[in-house]
Amino acid sequence: MQATRKLRIPDVMAKQLDYHTIRAIFTRFQDSDPEPKGELEHVNVYTLVVAVALSAQATDAGVNKATRALFQVADTPQKMLDLGLEGLTEHIKTIGLFRQKAKNVMKLSQILVDDYGGEVPNSRAALQSLPGVGRKTANVVLNMWWGQPAQAVDTHIFRVGNRTGIAPGKNVDVVERAIEDHIPADFQLHAHHWLILHGRYTCVARKPKCAACIIRDLCPFEDKNL
Repeated sequence: MQATRKLRIPDVMAKQLDYHTIRAIFTRFQDSDPEPKGELEHVNVYTLVVAVALSAQATDAGVNKATRALFQVADTPQKMLDLGLEGLTEHIKTIGLFRQKAKNVMKLSQILVDDYGGEVPNSRAALQSLPGVGRKTANVVLNMWWGQPAQAVDTHIFRVGNRTGIAPGKNVDVVERAIEDHIPADFQLHAHHWLILHGRYTCVARKPKCAACIIRDLCPFEDKNL
C-alpha cells in the first residue's frame, strides 16, 4: 500500500465545521437511517475481504453481480485456492482490473491458509499485509465485521467531507483523521456509512441533489442554490 492514499485535490474545500453543527448533521443522518449498512454482498468475513478488495475502482453493484455465483462455490480461502486462478478470473472478468485482482485474491487466500489457519485476522496491520488490501479495505472489514469505529475513506467520503466541512482535507489520510477528530464518538461507528450513502445518492459528484438534502441548511457548499 502506498504511504499516502491520494485522490484528486477537491475543487471545493470548506472550512472545518464546528462541533455543534457536526452533531446536528449526524443526528439527522441517524434519525433518517439508524442502522446504515454497506452495500457489498458477503456471507462471512473472508468474502467481505474479497468483495472490498474487488471493489477498488469498481461499483458495488458490479462487484455484487460477479460475486454472487463466486461465493456460492468459494466462501473460504481454501475453496478459493481449489477454484484456482482461471476459475476465479472467469467469475470476476466483468470487474475492472480483474486480472490483477484475481492474482491478489489468490495470494491473500494462500497467506490466510498458510499463516492464519484459514481465518481472517482482526488487526489492521495484519489485514494491510495481505496483497490487494490497503487501509481502506482494512477499515471497512474492521468496521463492518468487528464493529470497530474505523473510517474507510473512499471518493464519496472525500467529496462530502470537503464540500460540507465535516472533514476537509487534501488527501484521504487527512480526511480520515478529521473524521476521527471531529465527529462525536457516539456517531463514529456508522459515520463512514452515512457519509458514503449521502455521497452516493444525494451529494453526488456532478449535480448534487441539494434541494432534497436533509442537511442543506447546515451545509456551507456555495453552489447548492444554483
